[in-house]
Amino acid sequence: MRDVRLLPKAHLHVHLESTVRPETVRELGGPPAHEGVFANFREFAEQRALVRELLRTPEHFRRIAVELCEDEAAQGTRYVEVTFTAASHGERLGAPEMPLEAVLDGLAEGAARYGIECRVLLDHSRRRSVERLWRTFKLAARYDGVIGFGLAGDESYPLAPFAEVFEAVRDTGLHLVHHAGEAAGAASIREALDLGRTERLGHGIRVLDDDALVAEVRARGIPLEVCPTSNVLLGLVPSLAEHPLPRLRAAGLAVTINTDGETALADEYVRLRQVFGYGDDELAELARASIDASFAPEALKAELRAGVEGWLGTPAAG
Repeated sequence: MRDVRLLPKAHLHVHLESTVRPETVRELGGPPAHEGVFANFREFAEQRALVRELLRTPEHFRRIAVELCEDEAAQGTRYVEVTFTAASHGERLGAPEMPLEAVLDGLAEGAARYGIECRVLLDHSRRRSVERLWRTFKLAARYDGVIGFGLAGDESYPLAPFAEVFEAVRDTGLHLVHHAGEAAGAASIREALDLGRTERLGHGIRVLDDDALVAEVRARGIPLEVCPTSNVLLGLVPSLAEHPLPRLRAAGLAVTINTDGETALADEYVRLRQVFGYGDDELAELARASIDASFAPEALKAELRAGVEGWLGTPAAG
């Protein structure tokens, strides 16, 4: 078995505010890290809200961005698309651009220091106003380090009120990526595809509820950003052994492995090896899928694919 920390990977579904190190939270005056499974999504959201409230200055945002780069590079991540709720922080602090600018500065510093490439996806809670999504869109369009945005949060809230914003994205070069099919069922995926024009599915595990939808997602090559351990921690799947990941792959869907920010990426790959018996060839296939599904430049994708082949070409541990 080869060391998965040396396997070049792309990380496509990770929330910056969920990656803040426990020691950083403590230094900023926050609560101890949550242990174990959350009682429900509300408990998870409230715990993350406590962490977000600690972030107040440019130095705070810059610090967590640099630390993200260091931690991801240690996991073998070579390219990351990190999700950040910039407009919410900007409103809270009365400084609309500051949080995003500080994060982009930190990512640039971390990229140079740790040899990793980082881009930002801005997210917006479905429960929040259309006006805030317009502000998110304008932030995304203004900064080169931002590659797109999308809706997250409680999937019982519809995308329809935001349709005009989605239409405005056409011909801008920005990408749309929505959370769907995590806590809610196949209907949330259908809405994200048709109304939301999503290019990937944030989670998407409930696609298996609808055979026709599985066939369409497969035919269209829409990648899934699957976060197995996070699904367990949020109580959406009883255990990792019962996770639908093998069935998603068996259905011929484009599956990528991610963390949501709830664990480390190499650790996630190790768990798949331990729980599902995935060998190095299967882990390499998942790493290739993450690279292919990313919005990275084609030259970087080619470099990372070559790195995966190089990893497979090294001797396995005895």
